[in-house]
Order: sequence, then structure tokens, then C-alpha cells
Amino acid sequence: MTTITAEKVRSFLDEGGRTGKVGYLGLDGRPLVVPVWFARDGDRIVFNTSADSAKATAIARDPRLAMCVDEQSGRTFVQIQGSAETTAEQAEVLRVATTVAARYVGAEKAERVGGKIAGPGQLAVYLRPTRVVTSGDLSE
Repeated sequence: MTTITAEKVRSFLDEGGRTGKVGYLGLDGRPLVVPVWFARDGDRIVFNTSADSAKATAIARDPRLAMCVDEQSGRTFVQIQGSAETTAEQAEVLRVATTVAARYVGAEKAERVGGKIAGPGQLAVYLRPTRVVTSGDLSE
């Protein structure tokens, strides 16, 4: 497993407001990309999805994902390739949802928004990196 150790990369990923673009293979083999709210949880990326979503179906079939996080100009980015795991355990779904919500709405609203995100039928997704690719200005 690869880790996200470079401080510049961690800071870039932790900066609020950027969405991750998750790439996965659809049921018919087509590559698909969707934006997600995410957070860094140690050396993995976490986000939530509905248990009946195309992402959840794809992860169950093939856990390999890629996520790209970029700045608006597109010149600076982090791409995380890895393997995803999911859980429907409600306390963990809520923890992940609250952690993710804090990045986008602030700590004062995180519990309320996280509670809405973590409703029935939701999963927590953990993306464990196997490879991290960065643009030149984030390289060590």
C-alpha cells in the first residue's frame, strides 16, 4: 500500500471546497467519473455513497478506483489510484459523513449535515491508495 506522506499533498487534499472526481468502470465496462465530497482519513480517502448507487455496485464488482482532486485551473492535481472498501455499519457511516461534511460546511454544521448524509441505505467508502500521482508543483 502507498501512503500519502508528502506534506504538500496532504495540505492540498485537506484544503476545503475541492471535490474529488471518482473514476470507476460501469456495468457495461465504460469508464465513468462522478464528483464526490471527500476527506482524508490518515492515509486513506473517505466518502459516502448510497448502497444502491452505480459507485457502490461498481466497488462490489471491482474495488479499483481512481480519484482526482484538482484546483480550478487544472494545473495542480493529485490523483489517487487504489482499492475501495465499504461498510454499512451505521456508526461508521455517520462518522465518515460528519468528517466529510466538516470540510465543506464547517465544524459548526458538520453534525447536522453529516446526519442527513448518513441516512438509511448509505455506505462509508474507504479508498486505500496503491499509487499517488501529482502535478509537478506538488512533487517533492
